[in-house]
Amino acid sequence: MKSLIDKLAAQHILSHEELVTLITQRTPEIDEYLFAKARAVREKYYGKEVYLRGLIEFTNYCRNDCYYCGIRKSNLHASRYRLTKEDILSCCENGYGLGFRTFVLQGGEDGTYSDAQMVDIISAIRTHYPDCAITLSIGERSYETYLSFFEAGANRYLLRHETANSSHYGQLHPEKMSSEERKKALYDLKKIGFQVGSGFMVGSPFQRPEHLAEDLLFLAELKPQMVGIGPFIPHHDTPFAGYPSGSVELTLFILGLLRLLLPASLLPSTTALGTADPNGREKGILAGANVLMPNLTPLEARSKYILYDNKICTGDDAATCKACLELRVNKTGYHIVQSRGDAKSE
Repeated sequence: MKSLIDKLAAQHILSHEELVTLITQRTPEIDEYLFAKARAVREKYYGKEVYLRGLIEFTNYCRNDCYYCGIRKSNLHASRYRLTKEDILSCCENGYGLGFRTFVLQGGEDGTYSDAQMVDIISAIRTHYPDCAITLSIGERSYETYLSFFEAGANRYLLRHETANSSHYGQLHPEKMSSEERKKALYDLKKIGFQVGSGFMVGSPFQRPEHLAEDLLFLAELKPQMVGIGPFIPHHDTPFAGYPSGSVELTLFILGLLRLLLPASLLPSTTALGTADPNGREKGILAGANVLMPNLTPLEARSKYILYDNKICTGDDAATCKACLELRVNKTGYHIVQSRGDAKSE
């Protein structure tokens, strides 16, 4: 097992069978061996620095009906909201004053915001904050739309592939959605010039070790600049309400593998990790992660953007959240820096 980790650390791509072996036969000792290797690789590229992204959840309306998501179209119990352009710029102003140099506009696939409106919002942020990175996480769009966002000043785009296996994808999403379209969108984004982020849930319903190995091989091919993973956590108003949560330990192991697989990537220690384990975000940092995404969304809206149950940090203002994260990160031996935190080249 250690030889497989050494092979991956030496930048040799493992076979599907080798990855399945690692995932299914891991032990606490192997975990720690992997995490030590992951930290060494992470420090080679990024030192002890941890980067913040200011998350602005600007709409929880969504046209999609993904079976795992709390803001799915069919959830009639969700309390819906939309932020105005002025609301979003106010979030940016607050975040900039706190030292954030990346803003992440995240929302459901909400058709109320036209392409022209999104271009106007992106352009306004770019004008007011020329030294900041603008990240979008708003789902599948056309090539032309992506291009207009890029030309307006957006730098990065997050679009989780969710699962690289098309059959598994069909078990998590309605029939009108397809894994092939999701992958095409990711390659379109790369072609345009975005710094691209992808990712998946660990422990999602029907997921097998073979699926996780397929995910890792797809990411090795895609070579995104960022990969966001977290344990699956059910939401009570979805078809998967009764399914068990994903394993924190396995999520951390996959995070360590990703650091070796994509050594120069930006890997967040996600809010889902912190929700599943009180020390989950610290554990993520120690497994090779180097990004945190605290929330800049107004408090009255934040409590409505619930993708899964028991989401943490819905009641803390941005300044309190940032101060808390700084204390948590410092305890790991790493430190938060005021920076855009762009991905390094390998």
